[in-house]
Amino acid sequence: GATTVGSLTGMGGGVIIKPLMDVLHGFDVQTIGVLSSLTVFSMSVVSIGKQMLARTKIPFGTAIPLALGSVAGGLAGEKLLQVIVDALRANSAVTVVQNVVLSLLILAVFLYMKNKSRIPSRELRGVVVSLLVGVFLGICSSFLGIGGGPINVALIIYLFGYDTKSATVCSIVTILFSQISKLGSVALSTGFAVYDLSILPVMVVGAIAGGFIGASLSKKLQEQTVDRAFNAVQLLVLALAIVNIIRNAAG
Repeated sequence: GATTVGSLTGMGGGVIIKPLMDVLHGFDVQTIGVLSSLTVFSMSVVSIGKQMLARTKIPFGTAIPLALGSVAGGLAGEKLLQVIVDALRANSAVTVVQNVVLSLLILAVFLYMKNKSRIPSRELRGVVVSLLVGVFLGICSSFLGIGGGPINVALIIYLFGYDTKSATVCSIVTILFSQISKLGSVALSTGFAVYDLSILPVMVVGAIAGGFIGASLSKKLQEQTVDRAFNAVQLLVLALAIVNIIRNAAG
């Protein structure tokens, strides 16, 4: 479900998986981050492949520098998460920090997307700008464990002036690269054996199915419908994040 919506809207799925797994309380913060990244990585590979087979126009001039910047940002975000985990030494405190930051970002994106017709886009172009934006998105993606999601789409629309569908494809490319950097960082540091990945095979199968379904829906649905789905999911994620903040702050 998360990756179908993630592929359709460019959110990636991690923005739903991460706070939902926090609510379910089955795993620690870092394990949830790794499970989410591997699932979102699987979805993004399938989704991009499906989009390319369908000959969807991908603005590679912006997407590739964004993606490369997100690799560097992904590594920085993973280090930032490790620093905060070591400093706070409490799983619930880290979850509160992540969900507060996520709530503020989601709220800002929701308000922008609802009013984007009245807010002129910047129409920026150039490799340097795309790289810097990619670094910021990679940090958000890796630190929050959400795969970038709505932050990617809103920022791409605002800064580069793309429509929602083009921004969605750019976002999925960026998400793919940021997850490669996060997973590479995990592989080179702790490795994957220290995490409980017992449910990963089932999540990956779901992600592959979600990538196919979401990419197919993206071709068929009108832009207004994609916008509505995007905004509805943001409200869901905001509600999940608030539940996580209250539960973990109280605990």
